[in-house]
Amino acid sequence: MNPSPARPANRKTAARTVSWRDVEPAGVVLISGPEEYLAHRAKDRIRSLVRGIHPDVELTQLDASSYAAGQLTMVASPSLFGESKLVEVASAAQMNDDFLADTLAYLKTPAEEVTLVIHHSGGTRGKKLLDAIKASGSPVVDCQAMKKDSEKLEFVRAEFKAARKGLEPAAGQALVAAVGASLPDLAAACSQLISDAQGTVTEATVDQYYGGRVEATGFKVADAAIAGRGAAALSMLRHALATGLDPVPIVAVLAMKLRQIAKVKSASVSAKDAGMAPWQFDQARKEARAWDSAALARCIQLLAETDAQVKGAGRDPEYAVEHAVRIIASSVARH
Repeated sequence: MNPSPARPANRKTAARTVSWRDVEPAGVVLISGPEEYLAHRAKDRIRSLVRGIHPDVELTQLDASSYAAGQLTMVASPSLFGESKLVEVASAAQMNDDFLADTLAYLKTPAEEVTLVIHHSGGTRGKKLLDAIKASGSPVVDCQAMKKDSEKLEFVRAEFKAARKGLEPAAGQALVAAVGASLPDLAAACSQLISDAQGTVTEATVDQYYGGRVEATGFKVADAAIAGRGAAALSMLRHALATGLDPVPIVAVLAMKLRQIAKVKSASVSAKDAGMAPWQFDQARKEARAWDSAALARCIQLLAETDAQVKGAGRDPEYAVEHAVRIIASSVARH
């Protein structure tokens, strides 16, 4: 029998949001959000748990955008030998009208031996169905994109905690700086360190595995420039550009770092007020000591102009970002 089959709702129920790490099989599971990697992990977890209970489960994959009327009824119908069924639906954000109609009807009487997993990446298409799933009390897995470094750092910590592997705080920060642009790459790096590294993972361990990538990121360039280490910043910038790093994310990191400094210039602001992780807040407070407000404002304006240049308004994006790094490094107050 299905571990926790969904039942039709007689009254409106609050959505039951669960983590992709903790989701359990149910009659209907909605995976909501654009982060494909997290959605993949959630589906893998459900599939593994269902197979743990029903090794002979029948897996069917449907595409909601090219769905043919009656498919869901057919695949969810009891089989001759009574096997449990797992139905995974992709492209629900582009669902056609037949899928919408069939699934709304299915929700009224979901099959006992079926686990239906629907991934909707976002948007308003199929809102009536999404609302019906949420109102039924079925689990909703939130898979929003991780855009902030603080979110990626929490992801890294959770990966190591789940594996019962030690991780020094500075090592987590270094790993995000090195490979944090892509969540799948970050997850793969965590997996490699958890598997290969002996003992607690330190910053030195991360440098040993990913040091070249750390040195080639915009974060290292930005840290050096904002600290007034112009020669080091330019050297790392040229290396980053030579190894294929686009100027656009470098400018984005520089702008982010300067905005963080601007936020913490107020003595009364807290990390929560600034929308920053505690370690980011502490670092920005230290960096802010070398900046006066006028220089900070000039450099933020300069980066707005540089951002336009590297995105097509200028003829030489690499020169534009190099010029910005020079000005920023030379704007740091000397004590």
